Amino acid sequence: MSSTAFVIAVFEFVLLIFSLSFHECAHAWMASRLGDQTARLQGRVTLNPRYHVDPIGTLLFPALMIFGSALGMGQFLIGWAKPTPVTTRNFRNIVRDDSLVTLAGPASNLLLATCGFLGLVAIILSTRNLPSQQNALNSGIDALALLFELAIQVNLALFIFNLLPIPPLDGSRVVRHFLPYNALRAYDNIGIFSYLLMIFVGAPVVRFFLGPAMNLVYAVLGRIQGG
Repeated sequence: MSSTAFVIAVFEFVLLIFSLSFHECAHAWMASRLGDQTARLQGRVTLNPRYHVDPIGTLLFPALMIFGSALGMGQFLIGWAKPTPVTTRNFRNIVRDDSLVTLAGPASNLLLATCGFLGLVAIILSTRNLPSQQNALNSGIDALALLFELAIQVNLALFIFNLLPIPPLDGSRVVRHFLPYNALRAYDNIGIFSYLLMIFVGAPVVRFFLGPAMNLVYAVLGRIQGG
């Protein structure tokens, strides 16, 4: 692994942990605003990673993606954190409020991706150039641009990944509101197959959508740079 590739891996891993913590904090904060204090009482309304880390989703799975390029997953980084506890009976409108709490997570990743994009726009407007496209780190501006670029990529990947209807991802929590009881029990008991689906189905789906999304980001940045 080259020095640049190592720096990228470190940046991605740090960004992933922060983004996952921000994601779960958003769930907990929204639940608290809507009347359920379960997560707040467990200290989950925080960006401190130790309250959100899942050994498999936050540590093992991302490590495999960083160093296990043989699995064909090295083009982006995704993972998951410890699920935020929600007691739906505390909500005034269970379906609506639970859906809002669920969607707060992906929305937080979209917000972080937007912040990364605005950071790159600020660099372009101040330097009239986009310093780095993950090729060389010759200055602090290069490193900052790389950090912003990876923030976009990681958070768009998390946004797409978490909307997949695979338990226990956020997309499944929305879908389950519309399932009949018998189908709901089977859906919630997928168990170990959830991890297999996330790896072998989730990764290709994220790759399918992430590529065009990043191409659009680069196209817009190119227009701003050219303008």
